[in-house]
Amino acid sequence: MARLAAMVALFRTILFWLAFGTGSLVIVPLALVSGALFPGRLLFAGPRAWAGWFRVCSRWLLGITYRIEGSIPAGQYLFAIKHESAWEAIMTLWLFDRPAVVMKAELQRIPIWGAAATRHGSIFVDRAGSAPMLRAMMRAAAAAAAAGRPVVIFPEGTRVRHGSTPPLAAGFAGLYKILKLPVVPIALDSGRLWRPGLVKYPGCVTLHVAEPIAPGLARDDIEARVHAAINALNERNP
Repeated sequence: MARLAAMVALFRTILFWLAFGTGSLVIVPLALVSGALFPGRLLFAGPRAWAGWFRVCSRWLLGITYRIEGSIPAGQYLFAIKHESAWEAIMTLWLFDRPAVVMKAELQRIPIWGAAATRHGSIFVDRAGSAPMLRAMMRAAAAAAAAGRPVVIFPEGTRVRHGSTPPLAAGFAGLYKILKLPVVPIALDSGRLWRPGLVKYPGCVTLHVAEPIAPGLARDDIEARVHAAINALNERNP
């Protein structure tokens, strides 16, 4: 049975990549062009459509659904999300309204997609955490917040396996101090299903939304509270 399940998962994964990849070849260039020609709400419609296509493909081809414990508040917040897979990296564009997502600088070099993400207002930062890049990240995040957009960050700085609890990267505390926004930590367990490698597995991703944390806390305090909150699902789903 295990062998059969693995073969079915492989087949579904291949179908997913064919469908999602083909759709992306159409949606991403359209998002870039429409954002350039018709700024305003259309600037954000294209990325959301791409994330919606990902949601449909992952639901009906991979069998991956999701549920949210709590509610994602609307408005200006700094959202700090556990990062276990590409699933949540794409779904941020669906779950949040006009998000400014902090992401690794390598993604900006992807042809067409990188240009579309830049126009959408994604915030790129190198994972080495150089001082000039961190300052640029702070300026871009402050501009996004001033425009009324939520800022989304993966505070561990990179993807980790489910159950791993690395310390938070340096950029999170800096953003928290500069933006002076409430922080909403979100734990998730996508890494159980969207595993490293080709094959993805069916199931339900849980997102646990913690209560907002007020701005103004000391660095050690805010980092400890966010670290605990984004790892809240580790023991429940080992």
